[in-house]
Amino acid sequence: METIEILLLIFLGIISYFIVKRSVANLTTTPIWLLWLVLMTPPLLLTVWMLILGEKEPLPLPLMVIPFVLCPLLYWWLIQKGRPIPAPEETTDSPTDLPLELSKNPRPLTPDEEKSLRKCFPWGVYYLQAVDYRPQAILCRGRLKSNPEQAYQTVRENVEDKFGDRFLLIFQEGVANKPFFALVPNPRSETQNIATTDAAEVLQRPKLILGLFLITLFTTTLVGAAFTGITPEQFQANPRLLLQGLPYSLALMFILGVHEFSHYGAAIYYHIRTTLPYFIPIPFFLGTMGAFIQMRSPVPHRRALFDIAFAGPIGGFLVTVPLLIWGLSLSEVVELSDRASLLNFEALDPRFSLFLAVMGKLTLGDRLGVNMAINLHPLAIAAYLGVIVTALNLMPVGQLDGGHIVHAMFGQRTASIIGQIARLLMLLFAFARQEFIIWALVLLFMPNTNEPALNDVTELDNRRDFLGLCALTLLVIILLPLPGKLASVLGV
Repeated sequence: METIEILLLIFLGIISYFIVKRSVANLTTTPIWLLWLVLMTPPLLLTVWMLILGEKEPLPLPLMVIPFVLCPLLYWWLIQKGRPIPAPEETTDSPTDLPLELSKNPRPLTPDEEKSLRKCFPWGVYYLQAVDYRPQAILCRGRLKSNPEQAYQTVRENVEDKFGDRFLLIFQEGVANKPFFALVPNPRSETQNIATTDAAEVLQRPKLILGLFLITLFTTTLVGAAFTGITPEQFQANPRLLLQGLPYSLALMFILGVHEFSHYGAAIYYHIRTTLPYFIPIPFFLGTMGAFIQMRSPVPHRRALFDIAFAGPIGGFLVTVPLLIWGLSLSEVVELSDRASLLNFEALDPRFSLFLAVMGKLTLGDRLGVNMAINLHPLAIAAYLGVIVTALNLMPVGQLDGGHIVHAMFGQRTASIIGQIARLLMLLFAFARQEFIIWALVLLFMPNTNEPALNDVTELDNRRDFLGLCALTLLVIILLPLPGKLASVLGV
């Protein structure tokens, strides 16, 4: 167990360093290593405590509260301390998270081109008042005179007619409910042959994708064999025993694959250039850190953003449920002991999750009673991890699927506030269940904003709003511990 904790700490340290570097390197002059060290202090303290005194000796409340409160505040203060002083003319109305930049010419449009640009905004659709040149974009501010969808479509068609594919047109929320347009350079200009590069980008690095898939299949099968009780000595004596790890590996890879291909299918539906899933193998713990896809072109509107984000976790969850029922039916019931925890698959306490407790009771029936835990079958372990993956991805923070969902539902500014609240709640939740501390820290490291859709103003329809609320409700059901009264009713 000590080896696993050390490896997890090392892995968390590596991942968190790159996350911190990616998220704040362009925002502050404070050294990245110092910011990383501040955020790594709480998990480092917790790991050292557990290695010295063990899991049975709880971390004293002051040592738990003070670092987890002061370190995030110190992290924020260090970022602010190193922020460059903005120019006096800068305002809060500027496009966010746009990696592209205009040329160094402060006015990249000629006077004639600017006149043509102003003509792209009919006064009855969007009354243009000012054109500002910024390093990342040309900002066009004014008053919206029609519905956002009509305004965006009209202005986009006019801009494309005047400038071709020279710019991407972004429609973003502004202060005081005044949306504005931003023109940013199009990295795929007409000089590139899009028709011949689409297939290459979708299947970019096929050998790497296939190689990572096969390696991940091997590492998960190796871990699955260990879950069945096979020791390294037994495996070396009879390599065929590795096949006993296939129920775990195939189920987990299937869940992760359906999750990512659901994203992939939704992205293709909206004509977004997308890579196939990349699986991430690790030779210990769970055998993998999941999978991901990369979208190579911008999302057209908030409806597409919602559909792509929603498809992944829900698609994965729909195949997880029957696998969970199957796996639980093959599992054994054991007495609840001090060893029971969220990550102890030999004595899992299902009461930490309302969803898992109900599923366990429905599947195991009277076998799962009071003071009983579950010794998970490898298939059940894979499905259980599928539930955890669903909950993690539905967290309404930054670039997670849940962050995209609330962004699409409420807009980028409100989604940022929701993300900050979710981070704080998860950190408080980790105080009660220390198993969630790594989860809370990952959310803390993660950037809380994501790139806007091209039309980031038009709101969703009622059906998508309802589905989004259902997704967030599912998150709560998974994370909410089983209430005492309901436990009495279920007899667990």
